[in-house]
Amino acid sequence: MSRTKGGTVTHARHKKVLKAAKGYYGRRKSTFKVAKQAVDKANQYATRDRHNRKRQFRALWIQRINAAVRSHDAALTYSRFINGLSLAGIEVDRKVLADLAVREPEAFGAIVAQAQEALAKAA
Repeated sequence: MSRTKGGTVTHARHKKVLKAAKGYYGRRKSTFKVAKQAVDKANQYATRDRHNRKRQFRALWIQRINAAVRSHDAALTYSRFINGLSLAGIEVDRKVLADLAVREPEAFGAIVAQAQEALAKAA
C-alpha cells in the first residue's frame, strides 16, 4: 500500500480557520497558529454572549412592562401585575406583553385592568 499523506485535509482545516479569521488585525488573520487561537476565543465569546443576549432581552421586557404598568396605575408594580395575570389565568409571555405595552397601549390597559380585578378578588 502507498503512504497516505494528510496534506489536503490539513490544508482544508487551515483554510477554514483562516476564513473565519478574516478581518482580524495583524497576524491573527494570516498565520494559522495565531488565527486558531483568535477564532477559538471569538467562538467562546459568541457562545457566552448568545446566553447573555437572552438575559438582557428579558430584563428589557421587564423594564418596559413595569413602566407601562405604572403609567396605567401608579400603585401597581411589576411583580403584583404578574401575580394578577396568573390569578386571572392570562398566559402571555413577557416578550408579547412588552410589545403590547409599546405598540398597543389600549390592549395592554385592558390586560392591566383584568389583572387588577383578579388581585382585588384574591384580596
